[in-house]
Amino acid sequence: MLVDSHCHLDFPDFSERLPELLAAMRQNGVGAAVCIGVNLEDFGQVLALAETHEQLYATVGVHPEYTDAEEPDVGRLVQLADHPKVIGIGETGLDYYWQKDKPEWQRQRFRTHIRAAKACSKPLVIHMRDAAEDTLRLLQEEGAEAVGGVMHCFTGNWAVAQQALDLGFHLSFSGIVTFKNATEIREVAQKAPLERILVETDAPYLAPVPYRGKRNQPAYVRYVAEEIACLRGIDFAAVAQATTDNFFNLFQTAKRPVNL
Repeated sequence: MLVDSHCHLDFPDFSERLPELLAAMRQNGVGAAVCIGVNLEDFGQVLALAETHEQLYATVGVHPEYTDAEEPDVGRLVQLADHPKVIGIGETGLDYYWQKDKPEWQRQRFRTHIRAAKACSKPLVIHMRDAAEDTLRLLQEEGAEAVGGVMHCFTGNWAVAQQALDLGFHLSFSGIVTFKNATEIREVAQKAPLERILVETDAPYLAPVPYRGKRNQPAYVRYVAEEIACLRGIDFAAVAQATTDNFFNLFQTAKRPVNL
């Protein structure tokens, strides 16, 4: 069985398709998926999905690309995370690709999320784009290794991966790992300790080969796991088992379904 550790099923792309998506998950052996919070305004929709469907979980946070969203404080995040289906804090982090001109507010918001994660003892879901040095520095300065977390949709090189691993973080691979020109990411997928990797879709984005360029969905996480197995020269079943075990070891408040 597999777990899609990062998707956005509350997005408008999926508003009329949820039964179809859940059925496709079952058919492809995807036993659970995490609906990631990106702002507080829409968190209710994310939580409702997790409350309604046993196989879905939620996180709470404000993505660094959301410049006009409600700004969270530690108390607010901790309050919202106090729910059995909310298993982590995020999506949070730094994005210097889209937000080159406003780095300081991003860093402060990121610190707020790290402090909230420590306060409620739930792992972090980290977004890191063109900001590896500052992201890793802030994680270290704030003592984020106390709760750990996952570097979502990891796209860094092996040196960055090693620093994240040294901080106790997991690396999550998306459909990008199936792209033949993603040489650095594919190298990391080969080298990273099997017990420290997760798989994800980031649906509706980043569909893997053979669906590249189309709308992604949690069922397609199977292609990510199959590619990692191929890169590492091991059985698909070993990757599926390891990434599923890794997920439940990291997100310890998630209840493992009996068929996983």
